[in-house]
Amino acid sequence: MTMLSPLQDYAATIEALIFASDRPIRERELIVHLPENMDLAEVIAAVALRYDATSGIELCQVGDGWAFRTKAEIAERLSQHKQVERPLSRAALEVLAIIAYHQPITRAEIEEIRGISLSKGTMDILLELGWIKPRGRRRTPGRPLTWGTSPAFLDHFGLADVGDLPGMDDLKTAGPASQRPNSWRLDGPYTAK
Repeated sequence: MTMLSPLQDYAATIEALIFASDRPIRERELIVHLPENMDLAEVIAAVALRYDATSGIELCQVGDGWAFRTKAEIAERLSQHKQVERPLSRAALEVLAIIAYHQPITRAEIEEIRGISLSKGTMDILLELGWIKPRGRRRTPGRPLTWGTSPAFLDHFGLADVGDLPGMDDLKTAGPASQRPNSWRLDGPYTAK
């Protein structure tokens, strides 16, 4: 039987926790499984080393959490597809984009950007999908609720952070929306991750 170093032993524990979870595991949830003198970043690096270029799986940071994902080049070859239960309306797509790029943002600010009032059902759909969540209240008269994207939004779109969203230059070079990869489409099948 091979003796593991303390780092290898705790890396195996963290790896198992991330692997067994159906959602990204937040760093604060992982830290509780480590002794005080052990650095989580060092343990995560040890776990990531196990999944090299020959592996079809990679350890990905999703917001303030970690998850295992199929590498993009492998995912393209997988035949398993997941159907979105209902396509998102154009209004829901607009609202999601506005929230993603302007968060934290109030409902009134969303309506001002869109130039049209927002139906309650639009926000309900995005909340139901778990892609947006309340971010607190503005310290202005009326204390309006602000909205932002959630870790589920980042996970669905394969983003580590909101800063990874395409910028204006990226969008201009991407061309028409129909040329974007299927993983960015919300109205049809996408490759399961």
